[in-house]
Amino acid sequence: MREDYQDLIDEVSALLGTPATLEGRDFGLIAFGAHEGATEVPDLALDPVRTRSILHRRSTAAVRSFFESFGIARATAPVRIPPDPAAGVVHGRICLPVRDRGVVYGYIWLLDDGSLELDGPRMDAAMATAGRIGALLAAQARAEARTGGLLADALTGPAREEAEKELRTALGAGASGPLTLVAVESWADDGSPVGQPHLAAQCVLDGTLAALVRLRSAGDPGPARAAAERLLRSPGTPGVRAGLSAPRTGVAGLHLAWREARAAARAARAEDGTVAEWAAIGPYRMLARLPHSEPDPAVRELLAPAHRELARTAEVFLDCAGQASRSASALGIHRQTLYYRLSRVERLTGLDLAEGEDRLLLHMALKASRL
Repeated sequence: MREDYQDLIDEVSALLGTPATLEGRDFGLIAFGAHEGATEVPDLALDPVRTRSILHRRSTAAVRSFFESFGIARATAPVRIPPDPAAGVVHGRICLPVRDRGVVYGYIWLLDDGSLELDGPRMDAAMATAGRIGALLAAQARAEARTGGLLADALTGPAREEAEKELRTALGAGASGPLTLVAVESWADDGSPVGQPHLAAQCVLDGTLAALVRLRSAGDPGPARAAAERLLRSPGTPGVRAGLSAPRTGVAGLHLAWREARAAARAARAEDGTVAEWAAIGPYRMLARLPHSEPDPAVRELLAPAHRELARTAEVFLDCAGQASRSASALGIHRQTLYYRLSRVERLTGLDLAEGEDRLLLHMALKASRL
């Protein structure tokens, strides 16, 4: 499918003799076409907004707002947009809306050097190609909506096995290979992402994005981590966290992968990280399954803001398996200072840090408080 878009956008570039870029209606990059003549005008070919779109595969929210202010979402014909350096748009644009049956699915962007007319045989041919692209994007949107609905049912629906069976059929060969589920919590975008490589299906459930990612092998989560990191860079998603489930072969048991991915996302937030894998979150694998509850009475006072330093000291000490030298080094304090703080922790909690069960209670309570 992506090869089809590339061929069509190259066709537009050749028709009009200028570089062309195809973006979805969310301004995510789908394809871009160069043109030999562009090298004669390097400043035009290397327009900063176009360069960023190509490198980051998406325009910024400010750029999106600027272009939408010219009515491109409602347009049915090419729209000329003047440059506005104050908005970061150094060069003018011509926008060809990509529509199908009256619905806009994307935009073709042309850098405007003033030589192109908005009507005439060449532009008419380019708009006809935009219509063919629109039909492809519409078909893709329908397919993604169907697989997204099946994925949602497989994760949380009452008829999971039937949804898995239909999802397996819809995904074809891609459903039998190694897969990982990615959960991006607090997803603030208005829909699922488009134009992301390796994504087999995606949906949004209660503000959390679920993305099923194809892997090269079960032992290589690289594509899933790369997909998660790209999703975290999406506009409108500041401060979000992502979690990766354990890899699976096929789509059976995706509801279990969903639990793992969400737990990993919570662990990423708890540890002030961005992306976490189920296999590497340690005690959070167990703690995330427990219902939320009030802190144990023994540690309630220790968790008060006034004792944040003591709580951190106790957590580092327990993370270091009770080794004083490692703990002091990690905290950047003298060992005597460490011992003094730990004695205060014992007085506040009534726990004996020489006792294994007391250590376990304190350690789990401190980790649970992060969730």
